[in-house]
Amino acid sequence: MSIALAVQLTVKVFKFPCCTGKKMNNSGLLTAKRNPVPLKSIEVELQVRDHVATVVSTLNYENKEDKPVEAVFVFPLPGDAAVCHFSAKVGQTHIVAEVKEKQQAREEYDDALSSGQQAFLLEESDQSPDIFSLSVGSLPPGESASIRLEYVTELAVQADDGLRFCLPAVLNPRYQPQGSEDVSVQVTSVPASLVPYSLSFSARVSSPRPVSKVESSCSLEPLQHLNTDQTQAMVKLAAGHKFDRDVELLIYYKDAHQPTAVVEAGQASAKPGTLMGDPVVMLSLYPEFPKSVMSSLTSCGEFVFLMDRSGSMDYRMRNGQSRIDSAKDTLLLLLKSLPMGCYFNIYSFGYRFEQIFPKSVEYNQQTMQEALKKVEMMFSDLGGTEILRPLEDIYSKPCIISHPRQLFVFTDGEVRNTKEVIDLVKKNAGSHRCFSFGIGEGVSSALINGMAKEGGGHAQFITRTDRMQPKVMQSLKFALHPFVADISVAWDLPKGVSATLLSPPVSALFQGQRSLIYAQLTGKSSKEAEGSVTVKYSLAGQPSQNQLHFNLKPAEDTGLTIHRLGARALIRSLEMEERKICNRDKTKVVQLSVQSGVSSSFTAFIAVNKTNSQAIQGPLVRRNVPTASLNYHYAPLKSKGSANLVSPRSQDIFASLRSNGRPKPGKQYDYAALMPDDRARRGIQYDYAALIPDDRARSAGWVGCSVLRSSESENTYEQLRSGRCATSSDEKCYSTLRSSELKRSSLCDQSSHTLVSGSVCFTTAPSQKGKSATGQFSQMKKKLFDWLKTPKTSLDTENAAKFQPTEWDVHTKLAGAVPTQSYRDPLLQLVSLQEASGCWLLNAALAAIVEKNIEDMTRSKPAKVSEEVWATVLALVWLYGFKISAKEEWDLLALKAALWLHPQDAPFAECVEAGNSLLGCSVQKDDLGL
Repeated sequence: MSIALAVQLTVKVFKFPCCTGKKMNNSGLLTAKRNPVPLKSIEVELQVRDHVATVVSTLNYENKEDKPVEAVFVFPLPGDAAVCHFSAKVGQTHIVAEVKEKQQAREEYDDALSSGQQAFLLEESDQSPDIFSLSVGSLPPGESASIRLEYVTELAVQADDGLRFCLPAVLNPRYQPQGSEDVSVQVTSVPASLVPYSLSFSARVSSPRPVSKVESSCSLEPLQHLNTDQTQAMVKLAAGHKFDRDVELLIYYKDAHQPTAVVEAGQASAKPGTLMGDPVVMLSLYPEFPKSVMSSLTSCGEFVFLMDRSGSMDYRMRNGQSRIDSAKDTLLLLLKSLPMGCYFNIYSFGYRFEQIFPKSVEYNQQTMQEALKKVEMMFSDLGGTEILRPLEDIYSKPCIISHPRQLFVFTDGEVRNTKEVIDLVKKNAGSHRCFSFGIGEGVSSALINGMAKEGGGHAQFITRTDRMQPKVMQSLKFALHPFVADISVAWDLPKGVSATLLSPPVSALFQGQRSLIYAQLTGKSSKEAEGSVTVKYSLAGQPSQNQLHFNLKPAEDTGLTIHRLGARALIRSLEMEERKICNRDKTKVVQLSVQSGVSSSFTAFIAVNKTNSQAIQGPLVRRNVPTASLNYHYAPLKSKGSANLVSPRSQDIFASLRSNGRPKPGKQYDYAALMPDDRARRGIQYDYAALIPDDRARSAGWVGCSVLRSSESENTYEQLRSGRCATSSDEKCYSTLRSSELKRSSLCDQSSHTLVSGSVCFTTAPSQKGKSATGQFSQMKKKLFDWLKTPKTSLDTENAAKFQPTEWDVHTKLAGAVPTQSYRDPLLQLVSLQEASGCWLLNAALAAIVEKNIEDMTRSKPAKVSEEVWATVLALVWLYGFKISAKEEWDLLALKAALWLHPQDAPFAECVEAGNSLLGCSVQKDDLGL
């Protein structure tokens, strides 16, 4: 279960918190009066069997108040999790919940509270299957409560054959498109270091194959093997976990993944012929395609790239780079790796969307250069995460004959209308493949996995210190490989036994990537009977197939894990059909959910404590447990009980301020609408200190790191960006800036009155005799507003010493300091110089990257070899000689270069030898594919 939780107390009917055209942080424990309820600890036990995980989470609470408490917890789970158990222990009473139709469960919950009984309600969000709410009512004074929740899920296979498990520790704000109606709930957020509860996490791994290693985004204790053949192992999370990231595990087995089949016996108490009464088989397929086919890459296709430019994309990843900058570097690699003759376009989105070309254009040097120039000017400046509208526009464009459409989506996944987005992708699945990429901590796994699954593509998650580029390039290889079509599954089973698919039909197959099939086996057979399944498909126009034989004897000690995963797969399919054809399958979903004990969007877990004969007395109260906040957002807020303050005019100024800070000439803007609520107009002070970036900026002497923002500092920031002061006077506002928190920051120099905000440092002159603080703050405020009218500069705090001059320099413009510089990886510099055709040009820029002067490079060129051929060979020698560790990032563009070289009449062996001599390498001609 998640570590980040939210609670809303004393509500009759819970609605998942959202807002209109804004992001809201919905993690944490909320109560009616927003007073803290102590969450003592969270205990998580993970049991991994091969590639299936069972997760048991226990949350321990204690009510130290003198009144009973009702609480509603809001927390994230993996989007493909099958929640199969929920119980509560209050005092000495253990209460196990049942699955019932959602409205019935809510009514039973309300009735129980009205009669003074304790009740517990667990339900899935109507909008996104990875968000749950847990209502606890009511917890008597002095009582402790332990909430136990269990779910099962499959582990995704990564590019390096690791199995990925993620325990969501962060519930990032989810953007609700404008026009939605729901209840807004504010949540207390604190820096990760101030989260008041602890986490203990342990994982036990077992497999037929030896466990080689377990890696994590968090600190782990050493891996312990539990037997001599190393097929069982245990690992624990080290003490002192910081709530600043999801808990991610990567599990590696010594042998490569192989196709497997697991048959699980039905539940003895269930009726034969039903899902829970019959055996269920889970097939794990790893297709292997002929090398002759996989070595060829298609030169056709329409590649559409959709990039998130919402405000949260400005957040910095753990490698020091912002999400938006990492995405821009990735687009550079993608564009350079595309084959000549294909078509492409680039969309970007926030609360509105933009596209580089009106429709997809043919890929050549001119269109590539035009696209790259516009990509370079992209910033996280488009507001909220409205992904539905650009998708609708993409799907509305006619496909290009003989060029299959391949859609690449880059987002931090912070949307609330997840199901609506996935339904749209599924509706258009016949016209494209969708490859999705979730960026950063707390990304919605339901959105990322759902889009790829329904779009017949592949999903990737970029977290921790991951580089985005290798994962994205792997997906581009999948897209460039021949398309697998006409997929069908045929069963060969003993007489009297039949198979009924529980999972959706297989719609995509990729080399070495797992495909899962769940099926219910009906009928009787001997324990030693065998069966087989054959997957048939067409690859590059040629019929192919893969076959798997398996024994029908049920496996031991699997419990009902396979049944629950199969039920979850069927429930999701039926829910999607119900959304498409109104209410047709709702009854069936409810029946299946109740029968299997697996949650759905139409059911809920309900438990009522009927053992207590005495009704609980007294009014219910609410208490807060703050949650860790990672992302900061600039979206305008909405005041309680009032209409949204964001008008179309303020949306325009808002986007303008967040991009370059340039209001459109001659246009009037609604600056007042940028204020969150009328508290700002009444002169309430806000938390300016929360605008200070983290310690890395201080140590580097530069600013540009992620910024911690509380709900109050959001208000402050918007006041500053609108050129207003949130307080009743400049003098009062200036005193707020010089609060004790700000004084402690090395970024606030009291002698020069330096204020740091976002990624810029604003400095005013030292205090002079006779000049008031009011005037000094006015000067500072003016500089801040002037900055908002200048183009945004991206500063790299990790490489401050290596900066090169940039055109727009904030420090020079505002404080007269030396120019800032930006640093770029030499690999990306080399990539940026490659022509669309695949060749490089012999020039000073290439010479600078390989650290040679142009004269030496020219003299070393073999006779009768063109400059383009020589430059291209040198670039390839440099890549293979110095950047071989990053080969997965550049091997497609290297292949493109080799294809360009092949028809050239040149002595390649001599060129490679000369290149080795010049660069000090020992690369072989065959290594370059020549």
